[in-house]
Amino acid sequence: MDLFLLTFAALFSVINPLGSVPIFLGLTQDDSKESKNKTALWAAINVCIILIISFFIGEYVLKFFGISIDVLRIAGGIIICTSGFGLLSGTFSKKRGVSKKVTDDAQHRSDIALTPLAIPMMAGPGSMSLLIAMYQDYPEYSDKAIIVGAILILSLSVFLILRSANYLSKLLGASGIVAISRIIGFLVLAIGVQYIVNSLVAIFKI
Repeated sequence: MDLFLLTFAALFSVINPLGSVPIFLGLTQDDSKESKNKTALWAAINVCIILIISFFIGEYVLKFFGISIDVLRIAGGIIICTSGFGLLSGTFSKKRGVSKKVTDDAQHRSDIALTPLAIPMMAGPGSMSLLIAMYQDYPEYSDKAIIVGAILILSLSVFLILRSANYLSKLLGASGIVAISRIIGFLVLAIGVQYIVNSLVAIFKI
């Protein structure tokens, strides 16, 4: 249960589906309720697939390019810190690579569930590097099953949050979403710093 909660909390903080609510509403403003629900579903499915592939295949990609896990943790920590700082400073979408050009292009396409909603907004480099590191940190099959379970529940949470985007927007308001994003941003920043510190300690011990 501890591993499940750790994985879910870390991924939820990095992915931050609540922070994606305003962008989701903007991209689907002219869609019907059924179309919005379908987009939310496919965005969650895409996030799930991307995270699971990253979890199981990422290690072999690192070996192919000769990248050590500690270097990956430092790189991932920097990306996570950048995302966290973006949430704190209110420049989250810019930090995720969702420029105005990408947003405008997405508004003219029927399928936005993969890009930019799943990639790069939610399943970005930060969450990918986090899972690749966890694959090596937890070698037991039972631990890997728990992590996959956390990914599945997280994807369900993404679907429910995006599906309830209109309600959440009315309930929390713009200021409420910003406040929650700032809190999550602080947690994300702390996670990124912890990753960098742990990696530096491991490198200098060697």
